[in-house]
Formats: sequence, structure tokens, C-alpha cells
Amino acid sequence: MNSDIKNNLAKGSVAKKLAFFTLPFLLSNLVQALYNVADMLIVGNFSGAAAMSGVNNGGQITFVLTHIIVGLCMGATVLIGQYVGANNDDGLKKTLMTTLTLLFAAAVVITIVTLIFKNDFLRLIQTPEESFAESESYLTVTSIGLIFIFGYNAFGAILRGMGDSKRPLYFALAACVTNIILDLIFVAAFGWGTFGAAVATVISQALSMFLCIYYMKVSTFPFDFRLSSFKIYKNTLKMILKIGMPTCVQNGIVSISFLFIAGIVNTVGGTAGAAAAGAVLRFNSFAFMPTLAIGLSVGTMCAQNIGANRLDRAVKSCKIGILFSFIISGAIFVMSQLFPAQIVSVFGDDPEVIAYGVEYLRSLSYDYLVIPFVFCVNGLLIGGGDTVFTLVNSILSSILFRIPLCWFLGITLDWGLFGIGLGIPLAGAGVTLMIIGYLLTGRWKRNLVK
Repeated sequence: MNSDIKNNLAKGSVAKKLAFFTLPFLLSNLVQALYNVADMLIVGNFSGAAAMSGVNNGGQITFVLTHIIVGLCMGATVLIGQYVGANNDDGLKKTLMTTLTLLFAAAVVITIVTLIFKNDFLRLIQTPEESFAESESYLTVTSIGLIFIFGYNAFGAILRGMGDSKRPLYFALAACVTNIILDLIFVAAFGWGTFGAAVATVISQALSMFLCIYYMKVSTFPFDFRLSSFKIYKNTLKMILKIGMPTCVQNGIVSISFLFIAGIVNTVGGTAGAAAAGAVLRFNSFAFMPTLAIGLSVGTMCAQNIGANRLDRAVKSCKIGILFSFIISGAIFVMSQLFPAQIVSVFGDDPEVIAYGVEYLRSLSYDYLVIPFVFCVNGLLIGGGDTVFTLVNSILSSILFRIPLCWFLGITLDWGLFGIGLGIPLAGAGVTLMIIGYLLTGRWKRNLVK
């Protein structure tokens, strides 16, 4: 196998390895967030609040589906990382074949289901009537392109599991530039609104996926993309599902909880509130990226180090990740508190949208002080295959904390979007307490990948 593809993270300085692995990963995620933001920014400035609401509501459902698949990919990332750390090439090859077969099959099934029930999903989140057609248009196009969205995320997870965070950055950058150019053509020049933004997104993701495939084919990658190579190994599938399904369900539940929150926002703020929430969430996708990238990088480093029986290095990776993450996330929190109106106004100049957006961002941004600990410790636990606790934790936090708090503060106490936003960091604080309690038990020290 090409030595450029494998990167052993179980040797050398922990801080340097984490920093040099995280930086391309972080830039890759920021670039991906940029082309999501480009949709909202260009649509907001050229097509108005109803179109912004359409991108937000249609995009929320695509976001849920993508994050469910990303969770399943995490099982493959952990297995690949541990096999790389243990120099087990046979296990690595079987994992690649099983993962890609499973994910492409899942993409076909989920695409069909989404197209059949798309209107029901949009009604479930109380999509305003005046933006329903825009939301349905965006969701239809992105659903058809789910195979590209899933494919790129699968290949990115595989490469990162092997310690390569640079190539996903290059492919994401190409897709970002393509998306912005196509947004300007389809939305600004042709006036296609949300339909144009969705088409631009799908074409960009397809480009990313095919660039990944091309790179893997010209490298000595242990998967040749022939039809005969798409097969499932039963024991490998069981291991991927054992690790990945809890994370998959966890991501699904967390994402669905935000769908319910979108419904609460639609109830409280209507079209303007949904547009404001969409603008804030697009900014939030940027704000979360450093912590998310560091947390996932911690997971990959921990997987390789635990695979190499170096629990001490895994713990050190987690601690350094928390420190790095808190410094960055804390700075973003300060910026959000000082300049909320300026941030929201980037996405459009509607005074009502800006007013709602300031409310929402001021309270939601407190979550930036909580997530460094949660994401990095979850990375440590997932790296050791301990995904059941993170699943239970997420279910409890979403069902017992996040949705009820957002409803109570936003609707019962009539605090509007400020109350809805405040419910999110308060739920994060509850998650933190549960994680601390679990760490104190010492059960997290077991390696469950066996």
C-alpha cells in the first residue's frame, strides 16, 4: 500500500500529531461549511426571506440524513484506525469493502424513502406555507443527490481513519469553489432560487466524491472499485454496526431534536424567524467546525493509539484537544456576543430577520463554552469503541433536556427565539454532568473493539 495513504498517529509527539492531523481536517470542515453558508448567503441576498426559509427547512432534513450516515461511518473510521495502529492490512481491506457496499446500498434506500415522504417531513417541522414550495424544491433536489453526499462523507471518513486528513481538504476545497460559482450562476444570474442552490450543492458534492474515487484508484489503495469488490464480510459488518450504529442513532436523535427545534422556531417566528434561525445555524456551522474537527481528530488518534495499546497517549490526545478547542470556541463566543447583528446581517438586510437572529445567536452561542469538553471526551470514548454510552447520553440529553427546555423557555415562558436558543447550551450542560459521572466510574478504559 502507498505509504502516503497511511499515517500512523500512535508514534511521535501527541500535540504535534494532533495539530497537524486536525488542521487539514478543520480546514476541510470549514470549507464544507462555507459552501453551505454560500447557499444561504446568496439566496438571502438575491431571493429573499421565503427562499432563505426554504433552504433552512429543506436543508435541515438533508442535514439529519447526512449525520445519520456520518455516524455509521464512524464505526468504519474507528475500525480502520485501530487496524492501522495494529498493522492489520487484512482487517483493513475487509472493512473498506464492507463499508462502501453498506453505504451505497443505504444511500439508495434512504433516497427512495425521502422522496416518498418529503412533504410529510416538511409538515412535521411546521414549515410555513409561504415557504413550503421552496422547501420542497430544495429537499427534492438534495434527496436525489444523497448518493453523492453520502459517498463523499464515506470516503472522507475512510481516509481520515487511515490518518490522511489532507486529501479530503483538497477535494472539499474544489467542491466549495464549484458550489459558489454555481450558486452565483443559478441563483443570482438565472434566478432559480432554492432550486438553483440545491442543484449547485449536489453537483459540488458529486465532484468531491469523484475526486476521492480518482485519487484512490491512482493510489495503491486496497479497494479497486470493481463490481466484484463490493461485498460484505459478516463479522466485519457486525463490528461496524456494533461501533457505528450507536453513533448513527445518536447523530439521528440529535439531528431530529434540532428538527423539532426548527418546528418550535417556525411556530414562534414564522417565515422571518425561520430565515433568522437559518442564518444563525449557517454561522453556527462555522462556529462548531473547529471543535467538531478537533473532537473527530481526537477520535481517530485515540482509535490508533488504543489499537496500539497506548491508552496514555489516547488520554493525552483528549486533554490537548479540549485545550485547543476551548481556546478557539471561546473566541467565537466572544465575537458572537459583541457582534450578533453584524453576523446575521451578512445573510440579508431584512430588519425583522436581523432582530430575530440577534435574539437567537446571543443565547445559543453559550453552547460554544460547553462543546469542547463534550466533543473531545466523546472522541476518546468512540475511539475505544465505547459508543453505547455516547448513544444513551445523547438520547437522554435530547429527549429529557434539549427539546423540553427549548419548548419551555421559548413557548411556555414566551421568551421567543432567545429562550429556544438558551435551551441548547443548558442541555449541553446536562450532557457534561453525565459525561463527568461516567468518567469517574473508570469503565471507559476498556477497549470494546474485539
